[in-house]
Amino acid sequence: MKTLYIGNQTDTIESFQQNENVSVVFSDNGLEAINILNNQRDIDAIVCEYNLAGNNGIYLYKKLNNELGLSDIPFILLVEEHNPKLYKEAFDNEIDDYFVLGTIDSERILMRVNQLVRIYKSTITVKTVPEQEKISYKFPLSKRLFDIFVASAVLLVLSPLLLIVILAIRLESKGKVYYIAKRVGRKQFDFYKLRSMKVGADKLLKELAKKNNQYNAVKPKVETEKEIKPCPKCNQLTQGEQCTSFKYDGQNVICEHLYLMNKEMSAKESSSFIKIVDDPRITKVGKFIRNTSIDELPQLINVLKGDMSLVGNRPLPVYEAELLTGDQLSKRFLAPAGITGLWQVELRGKGGDMSEEERMSLDNHYADHFVGNKYSLWYDIKILLRTVPALFQKSTV
Repeated sequence: MKTLYIGNQTDTIESFQQNENVSVVFSDNGLEAINILNNQRDIDAIVCEYNLAGNNGIYLYKKLNNELGLSDIPFILLVEEHNPKLYKEAFDNEIDDYFVLGTIDSERILMRVNQLVRIYKSTITVKTVPEQEKISYKFPLSKRLFDIFVASAVLLVLSPLLLIVILAIRLESKGKVYYIAKRVGRKQFDFYKLRSMKVGADKLLKELAKKNNQYNAVKPKVETEKEIKPCPKCNQLTQGEQCTSFKYDGQNVICEHLYLMNKEMSAKESSSFIKIVDDPRITKVGKFIRNTSIDELPQLINVLKGDMSLVGNRPLPVYEAELLTGDQLSKRFLAPAGITGLWQVELRGKGGDMSEEERMSLDNHYADHFVGNKYSLWYDIKILLRTVPALFQKSTV
């Protein structure tokens, strides 16, 4: 194993030189280190002091990754004293490890270097994957023509009603009469609605979601440990070794395997969808236009633009869409975003509570129907016809 040591701490350099199991190349500044790495392509790992002449170890790490593409070589940072801000910065930049000089001997550092080299080399070969045939997405022409015709006709017929509602919104509360948000369907786009909430309602969403989220209310409770257990893989190794590189989780430095386990657990405990029951942010006019779905009429403009279809899966806010990363969760995005869809006519119009699992199941069912040669315009028309009685709902969800 060949290691590049960058720095000028005499005691540490001498202890590295006395170790017979490792070949160490020394450099006392960043420029010389770059020259060594350009000329010697067999360097397995880099150990670097933070305080360098003219710059620092984190700056050099970024430069090596950006200019020389050395992200596949382990990098360990050595500091003279512990600094929480520097500690966080190191792991935010995905430096592999961080040691305080004087609190740990070179034997321990080199043991960690050896472990990181083995981890990196074991993952290098898993990069070649066979090329997959590109799947092209074609929006059915019959569906697009139907969308344009119906959306144009409805906008024309209901334009007097829209003008009355816009005036009522303006008279009840100050602010814009429309609402634009980023939503995600098969792509991200500007989503149009008539404003049904008080100005500044977005700021209250996080607090209300904890108390009144419909999906949390019907979601089965999952018992979780209050304290996160140690990484099971690390427990099988000798003391001082980690199964993977380190990650900073905002409070502690833990191995990457445990970091991903904790992240997955947090995602399971939180609902992917947010719908507030009897939302106090809704205005009086807003309650009426929501119950009659008049607030959705500006989305006909989205349909004409091609962002959405009349029938599909509801487009999601970005914060919800980014949680749907599993195969079964993300399957809904195979279908276009729609003004109405299966979950509106199946459960919403019947006034029943709907769990997150039921919502995802209905979204996936429509996606299954839409892909391949299964699409049927008549199926969309039946959903539209069933939407009419579902427009008049009792709740303001």
